[in-house]
Amino acid sequence: MVEAANALPALFVSHGAPTMAVDDGPDARFLRALGKALGKPSAVVVISAHWEEDRPTVGAAPWPETLYDLWYPAPGAAPLAQEIETRLTQAGEVCGVDGRRGLDHGAWIPLSLMFPNANVPVTQLSLVDDLSPARHYRIGAALRPLRERGVLILASGGAAHNLAEASPEGGEPPEWAQEFTAWLAHAAGKRDVSTLLRYRELAPYSRLAHPRDEHLTPLFVALGAGAEGPQKVWARRLYASFSWRSVGMDAYAFAPDEDTVRRLDEAVKEKLAG
Repeated sequence: MVEAANALPALFVSHGAPTMAVDDGPDARFLRALGKALGKPSAVVVISAHWEEDRPTVGAAPWPETLYDLWYPAPGAAPLAQEIETRLTQAGEVCGVDGRRGLDHGAWIPLSLMFPNANVPVTQLSLVDDLSPARHYRIGAALRPLRERGVLILASGGAAHNLAEASPEGGEPPEWAQEFTAWLAHAAGKRDVSTLLRYRELAPYSRLAHPRDEHLTPLFVALGAGAEGPQKVWARRLYASFSWRSVGMDAYAFAPDEDTVRRLDEAVKEKLAG
């Protein structure tokens, strides 16, 4: 188990369809194992592909409602939300606070699987609707100190997300999905921040894998939060699969030291084996 008293890695997970929250497939089993491997964080900041605003906006509801489909009664984290507003303002962002925003399925799917007791305070941070990788990397960088206090930065989106090409019957993933997710894993493994930030122009099949950026943009927040500068970040792909034939379900951990991501990877594998 990764001790929450120590600095946690920042995570990117692929949240899949809402039905995954009540599923017992391999994707759901991975997220359950991930939660057990992490232990209990002091709080969670979720950055979901399903909330965009014209400026970064943080949720400060004392008891966030669950938007659609599921009841997940986790307490809010209003003081943490106010701290995030301050940190982003100091980083040059005009940050909003929303006292009523609930948790969308990009948040409650992984939370309900990772922390099923709903006993970890949670706040959600929006994407900015320009969806700039570099800007979201800087937003993540402003959140770095939170990890030192056992706060989990949980980015939720999709490693490949083109629903027009998805199929409920499944089947062999198409070449473009396999090549894009392999490129992503290779660039992350090389700790190549500048290449990752330029994925639109450098990655194969980027327009097929992501017709729009919103499901990959959370990864850049996690990348920034897990780094200590562009030359000091380790990344590890914790999980890789496809659902609905072409929806990439990969998950990544980011931290400034290799041991942190390695220990988490080993702990997840142990939980899955047990």
